[in-house]
Amino acid sequence: MTYDVAALRHHFPSLDSGIAHFDGPGGTQTPAEVGRAVADTLTGPLSNKGSGIASERHALDSMAAFRQAIADLVGAEPQGVVHGRSATSLAYDFAAHLSRDWGPADEVVLTRLDHDSNIRPWLQAARRSGSTVRWIDLDPDTGELDLESARLAIGERTVLVAVTGASNLLGTIPPVRDVADLAHAHSALVWVDAVHLAAHVLVDRAALGADVVVCSPYKFLGPHCAALAADPALLAAIVPDRLAPQTDAVPDRFERGTLPYELLAGVSAAVDFLAGIAPGKETGRRERLARSYAAIAAHEHALLDRLESGLQGFGDRVVSWSKARERTPTVCVTLPGRDVRDVYRRLAADHRVLAPAGDFYAWEAVGRLGLPDRVGLRMGIAPYTDERDVDRLLTGLADVLRS
Repeated sequence: MTYDVAALRHHFPSLDSGIAHFDGPGGTQTPAEVGRAVADTLTGPLSNKGSGIASERHALDSMAAFRQAIADLVGAEPQGVVHGRSATSLAYDFAAHLSRDWGPADEVVLTRLDHDSNIRPWLQAARRSGSTVRWIDLDPDTGELDLESARLAIGERTVLVAVTGASNLLGTIPPVRDVADLAHAHSALVWVDAVHLAAHVLVDRAALGADVVVCSPYKFLGPHCAALAADPALLAAIVPDRLAPQTDAVPDRFERGTLPYELLAGVSAAVDFLAGIAPGKETGRRERLARSYAAIAAHEHALLDRLESGLQGFGDRVVSWSKARERTPTVCVTLPGRDVRDVYRRLAADHRVLAPAGDFYAWEAVGRLGLPDRVGLRMGIAPYTDERDVDRLLTGLADVLRS
C-alpha cells in the first residue's frame, strides 16, 4: 500500500497559500474535486426535487447519492441517513424528539470527554423533562474515560447514553463498544458523536454498538454540513414535529425545508475522494474506503510520532495532555508560564503555522483536566499534512520557547 502525500497535496488549492494547517480537528481543507461537485450541482440545471424534468431529477439524485455515500462511510443503510446543518443541530433536534417521552423516572448519561454538542442538548432536554443526568468521568491523568464510573452511571433507569467516538480536544478514542454494551443491557439508546473519529477511522456503526452515529463531512475533506445514521426502523419509531405538507417517510421527515443539494453533492465527492486515496483491487466503495483509511492512518501516525518526538525534546517546557493509549493524530499541549493564545498568534504570524488555541467546545473536558485558563494549543494531523509541516511547527515552537 503506497501513500504519496506530495501527489495528494496537489488536489488542495488552499495549500498553495503556504500555510501549514494543523487545524484539521476544527475542519479540514477541501480538494478541488469537492469544490467542483458543489459548483456543478449549484449551477445546474437544479430545481426542487422531483422526477418530471432533468433539473428536478438532479436534486433527487444528489439526495440519493448523499445517503449512499454516508451509508458506505459509516456502515449503515442509506434509508437511515439524515442530513443536518451541523452535528449540534442534529443533537438538539433529536433531543427534542426523544425527550418527549422522558420523565422524572428516567436518566440520561453523558461523559466529561465529549464536545459540548454531545452534552448540552441532552442535558438541557433532561432538565426540561425532569430527568436525571449522570456522568461518565474523564481520568485527567490518562486522558481516558473511566469505565468504572460508566458502570456506576448506567442502570435500569437509563434511557440514553451519549458518548464520543473520539475526543476533538485530546484525540482519545474511548472504548465505545464497552459503553454501548452496558447501555444496551438496560435497553438504553446509544448516541455516538463520530465527528472527530470519522476523520481518521473508518466508522462501523454496528461494531461500535451505536444506535445513532453522527459525523460532519467538513472534518473529512467535505463541505459544511452533518449527517446522522441509524437503523431505519429506529427512525420510524421517532416522531418529529413537521410541516403539514411534508412527507412522513423516513428519513425525509427529519429534514426540514429544502436541502442544500450542492452540499450533498460535495459530501458524495468527498467520500469518493477518500475512497480513491490508496487505489487497489477493491471495487466496492466501502472496501476502497477501508484501504484508504488504513493508508491514511499509517501516514498520519508516522507524522504523529515525529511530532511527539519533537515535543518531548522540549522537556517540561511543553506539557502534553494527550495521553490515551488509543488516539487520533491530535495533540493538545500547554506551555507552562506562557499563554497559548499568544503562542498560536506567533506561530501564525512568524511561521505561517495554524495551530489554534482554545477550549474547542470540549468544555467539560478542559475543566476536568484543569487546563490553565481552560485553554490548550491543539495540533491535528490531516491526510495532506507532510513532514515539512511538522518540522515547521516544531521550529516555530522552538522559536517561541527561546524568547
